[in-house]
Amino acid sequence: MYQQMIFVNLAVSDVAASRKFFTELGYSINPQFSTDACACVTISDTIVAMMLSKEHYANFTQKEIADATKTSETLICLSAESREKVDELVDKAVAAGGTAGKVQDYGMMYGRAFDDLDGHTWEIMWMDPSQVQG
Repeated sequence: MYQQMIFVNLAVSDVAASRKFFTELGYSINPQFSTDACACVTISDTIVAMMLSKEHYANFTQKEIADATKTSETLICLSAESREKVDELVDKAVAAGGTAGKVQDYGMMYGRAFDDLDGHTWEIMWMDPSQVQG
């Protein structure tokens, strides 16, 4: 059965630094789709983050590239399998040079956020499966 994928494309200042940052979080880099101008970060079987140098990113848009350290361009939210996994991933991000963001604790839902090296905001969220209607 076909599974639709998502490719999140983000402009970064330093592709090598982004590659290192995301591998320190436990993600792998797909060398088939990575170059000096792009790191293909495999988040899951269906989620890929493309870290593109600003010069390479500019090939795909006519718009000005946002400075994510000054403006919010997007909030990328990833699910986690437990509250502990939320904390683990965000703590890894901070240890790798990211900046911790807001904690959201609603009992049945728990999340934390971090900004990566370029200021892109990543939210990591857990929801109690017994509370989620299917």
